[in-house]
Amino acid sequence: MSNAYERNHRRDIGESTGPALVGVINAGSSSLKFTFYEGDRPILSGQVDGIGVRPSARATGADGVALDPPYLGQTPSAAPAEALPALIEWAKRKLGDRRLEALGHRVVHGGLRYSQPQRVTPALLAELESLIPLAPLHEPHNIAPIRTALALRPDLPQVACFDTAFHRSMPEVAQAFALPRALYDEGVRRYGFHGLSYEYIASVLPDRAPEIADGRVVVAHLGNGCSLCGLRGRKSVASTMGFTALDGVPMGTRCGDLDAGVVLYLIQQKGMAVEDVADLLYRRSGMLGLSGLSSDFRDLLASESPHARFAVDVFCYRVAGYIGSLAAALGGLDGIIFTAGVGENAAQVRAAVCRACRWLGLELDEAANRLHGPRISAAGSGVAAYVIPTDENLMIARHARALLGSAGTSSASAGDL
Repeated sequence: MSNAYERNHRRDIGESTGPALVGVINAGSSSLKFTFYEGDRPILSGQVDGIGVRPSARATGADGVALDPPYLGQTPSAAPAEALPALIEWAKRKLGDRRLEALGHRVVHGGLRYSQPQRVTPALLAELESLIPLAPLHEPHNIAPIRTALALRPDLPQVACFDTAFHRSMPEVAQAFALPRALYDEGVRRYGFHGLSYEYIASVLPDRAPEIADGRVVVAHLGNGCSLCGLRGRKSVASTMGFTALDGVPMGTRCGDLDAGVVLYLIQQKGMAVEDVADLLYRRSGMLGLSGLSSDFRDLLASESPHARFAVDVFCYRVAGYIGSLAAALGGLDGIIFTAGVGENAAQVRAAVCRACRWLGLELDEAANRLHGPRISAAGSGVAAYVIPTDENLMIARHARALLGSAGTSSASAGDL
């Protein structure tokens, strides 16, 4: 990223240039990612995986060299928030007397009200609790570490950053379901998710792909959770995810787009309880359900099983179909960006999607794709294609620093955390 662009972007978001640290906690259902930033520079980062099953941790320092990870104790943590006290004790020792300004958190759903990051207050937490039914796999795990940190250090400022916020720029026609207007007015509408990832990609496009940066771009965030977003002028115009994080393309264990009549059939004809239907759609569908083997694309791509190949084929078919739909919403297409775990690393998936998009004018550079880009479209291709790694944690850190810098805050040493 160019120095000029970095300076301009920092001014845009009000980033402090001082030495204070901002910590970022990004909690999922079975993992907890963390990074401590000095400015935009990560000085301590890592991840705790397998929480509730076989927890393991890894960590790196500012130079990227592996560090001894946090010790998680003899009793496995049942939820990500339970790993936070051990992580904080470990971070104290590593950070010493460096000044900690704030903790920033990823929160999946911000509902109708929140289109910007918010300073955490008891009232905000109460509102976020009310949104749990809209993101049952994520919201409880996003909120729990905030409460844990609040109990450990009530005076430390915390900032909630919402995955739905970036999509509040979508026009009403892109948000509406064809349901009675009263439901739309009370908040039953398309929200879109993975907004922090899309916001980061939008922020680096002028440097990474300047020829398409302000044009019509589809970003494909493909990981265990997946969605696509149509950008015009680096603003969200349409997204494949809707009211909840179930919608759109199939995911690791989530079904993606589904005829609502299937849900009625499962309840009325199969006699399934609502709780069992929710478990089926959120935890037993997607790649796991299609393959009967695994939710992990690495397992599926390495497998000789025809069911594994079929699951990947369905996924690529659906991704390509949504690219066409988003191109229609954008009024054309200038570029496609692949990001997140599968998008950044699965060359086979990218190749299949790009070949299915030849009708849009996309010509794949097979050799560049095998090397993971960054540009994977051939010279002269009518549509550009890139692989750009995302960085949600950096986006959260920038937002936290900008919000607290404008509001004013007192910080403390990391040793007091």
